[in-house]
Amino acid sequence: MKRNIVIAVVTAAALVGGGTATALAVAGDDDDSTSVTRTDDDRDDRGEERSDDRDGDDDGAVRAAAPGDVTAAEAITAALKHTPGTAVSAELDDGSWEVDVLAEGDTWHTVRIARDSGKVLGAQKDDEDDAAEVRAALKGASVTAEDAAKAAAAKGTVVSVDLDDDGGDKGWEAETRASGGDARDWNVDPKTASVTPDRDDD
Repeated sequence: MKRNIVIAVVTAAALVGGGTATALAVAGDDDDSTSVTRTDDDRDDRGEERSDDRDGDDDGAVRAAAPGDVTAAEAITAALKHTPGTAVSAELDDGSWEVDVLAEGDTWHTVRIARDSGKVLGAQKDDEDDAAEVRAALKGASVTAEDAAKAAAAKGTVVSVDLDDDGGDKGWEAETRASGGDARDWNVDPKTASVTPDRDDD
């Protein structure tokens, strides 16, 4: 009397175009065999992510804001959640926000935030040496970069906010764009958050 044998053969781990293909053959009592092939091609997903990251606009801040776009204030919040510290500037550049954060120990970081989703795209340390000047400029200030961005948003779409730590008029500077694309520069008081036109703005 013949004994029926069940044989399971797992073949593979052959790399096909970046994906892993696994074949499973099973022989049962009736000697019928079934072959199942499953392909997990993570390369496509990774490729889509990479292309999404590169899909920033070449004109950066020039593109008009679209519904759902991450604001300057939201980008700063996301950056500080990722890298705690003091946000000193935020600028829309090539379709993503770049937020400069002064962390503890006077270490600088630049955190990139996706304009369309608010996700952190990356972060890196920067070799800056003006931490003392920045901390001096912020001494006594109650308005943060996020507060300044929110205040300036009443004047248009904020595409940058930056701490001016030079000269006597220390405070926040913001640039906005109107729906027609016209740029305006503003000063935001570091204590009251009042917004006034930049005297140097034509």
